[in-house]
Amino acid sequence: MRVGITGHRGLSAEVEQQVRQALAEVVEAYDAAELVGLSCIADGPDAWFAEAALAHGGRIEVVIPAEQYRSGLPDWHHPTYDTLLNRASTVHRTGLDGSDSDAHMRGSELLVDQVDELLAVWDGQPARGYGGTADVVTYAEGKGVPVRVLWPEGATRD
Repeated sequence: MRVGITGHRGLSAEVEQQVRQALAEVVEAYDAAELVGLSCIADGPDAWFAEAALAHGGRIEVVIPAEQYRSGLPDWHHPTYDTLLNRASTVHRTGLDGSDSDAHMRGSELLVDQVDELLAVWDGQPARGYGGTADVVTYAEGKGVPVRVLWPEGATRD
């Protein structure tokens, strides 16, 4: 089972705890020997999902949207990013250099095109910029990839 992740970054500590729990519950329902998690391993749900998949005994594949992607992530996230990247069984690259919204969407499309299901940590609102979670969900739905939305009841984004 190849499962991808997309989701909002910058969630509060309370919402983070709820999302991590939801991701763990979803991941634990899969056969660990069959689970391959695909993620861009950004801070937030991308990394939390990859960590949960590995903790469950599954494998991860990483999608790198752009060669400059890591440098655009928060410095505090770099150790986690590097650890997850080093644990990836496969790394997929878009071939783009600059880490902008177009590259992020291209990376998400590459991810969606390779999965059986997409998990979306999504509040159901329109994307705040091109390549946001809503755009990825729309792309997945257009490709016929099932989307499972994980959003804690009553949660909000900043």
